[in-house]
Amino acid sequence: MRHAAPCVLPGCCYGRLDVPADAHANDHAAAALRAALPARWAGWHSSRQRAAQLGQALGDPPAGPWRIDARLDELDFGDWEGRAWDSIGRAALQAWVDDFAHHRPGGGESVAALLQRVLAALQEAARLHPAGDVVWITHAGVIRAVDWLSRQGGVLRLPAARDWPLQAPGWGQWAVRLWPPEPTACTR
Repeated sequence: MRHAAPCVLPGCCYGRLDVPADAHANDHAAAALRAALPARWAGWHSSRQRAAQLGQALGDPPAGPWRIDARLDELDFGDWEGRAWDSIGRAALQAWVDDFAHHRPGGGESVAALLQRVLAALQEAARLHPAGDVVWITHAGVIRAVDWLSRQGGVLRLPAARDWPLQAPGWGQWAVRLWPPEPTACTR
């Protein structure tokens, strides 16, 4: 699940920036998710307060307390954090597109590093909860990483910018993914 709408100005880069979620949007998201949850589930959330707020609003999962895991944090945009996307500059954004997997936008974190940490968290969640549902409260970049890894059959392959999933659930919305994914013809 993606956290509720954050309290930031539109057009602001806020990956690792620790901003709160809008309280009303958070309560609405928690009510919607609570109605859709299975009877038994484990819960993990990122270390950012906007994810923790949603976990607090849901209450403790039936399978035990929330696990706070920084591997579920959004991509670190380095010195781009807190800046308007429009102020970053076309050349800086193009440098990221040109070397999408390895470039560290704003001197922060590469997509390759994001994928490695998300894959490790997915593997651990599957090991700790082999037959159960695990709810992650996280961010759009992490959800895109899960989508990418699922489409790769759980194998770490690095994307080009043109291949990266553009869609992610909206704030306070979710997507269901099976992990480990079913092997594809390319991964069998």
